[in-house]
Amino acid sequence: MSDEDITLTAGDAEVTVRPGNGGRVSGLRVGGVELLRQGDRFGCFPMVPWCGRIRDGRFRNGATVHQLPLNAPPHAIHGTARDAAWRTARKSADEVVLTYDLVEPWPYPGRVTQQFTLGEDALTLTMAVETYDSSFPAQLGWHPWFNRSLGGADAQDVRLDFTAAWQEERGDDHLPTGNRVDPRPGPWDDCFGMPDGVDVTLTWPGQLELKVASREEWVVIYDEQPEAVCVEPQTGPPDGLNTHSRLVTPLEPLEATTTWTWRRL
Repeated sequence: MSDEDITLTAGDAEVTVRPGNGGRVSGLRVGGVELLRQGDRFGCFPMVPWCGRIRDGRFRNGATVHQLPLNAPPHAIHGTARDAAWRTARKSADEVVLTYDLVEPWPYPGRVTQQFTLGEDALTLTMAVETYDSSFPAQLGWHPWFNRSLGGADAQDVRLDFTAAWQEERGDDHLPTGNRVDPRPGPWDDCFGMPDGVDVTLTWPGQLELKVASREEWVVIYDEQPEAVCVEPQTGPPDGLNTHSRLVTPLEPLEATTTWTWRRL
């Protein structure tokens, strides 16, 4: 199938998916109001086969050390799939499935599948990494850019509410030091631990409430830009290929899901 933009609809919700631009969700509109920051780099993109920064772009698989391109010098950031064209495997009015085959600069063959399912009050995103060949460490996650303001005469900025068990202490290089600390007030470009699953609520007062949930226990919150805030569920912390990776094998794929649920206020 082609990589043209795909629009899903359910009730008054509408989602645009762009296979040709990193397999990202480029728009989520509820009642005609856009929730995601617009632009080719924004929307919500998949982070795979790693999330966040990898220290010096290096990771180890057994005795082999691999060097990745430093696309956020001196580190590598957010995987390779957000810069690639994905293929549409199937689609319907409210669901689409995309695939992407891992290629250089990632050193191992594998396939990533994304499924987007839209309901009247929820969007469910599922992603899986599988291999039929060599086993390799991997991570996956999502990087949505939610608009800080939804616009309107009396619009107020979004409020973030969440309870984390810990915060990964962040060094000057923006990578976790390995220490866990009590959650600190923002602004954040930080990773939090939620052992019972990611649960973050975004509230645009008087307009909309949206809950980001996932069974994964890691979430990065980024709210240092004036236009948007990011709530990023993922399968491990930044530099996780080196510290908390999951091994993808021919018998065990890596799979995760996040669901965004909303209601009008």
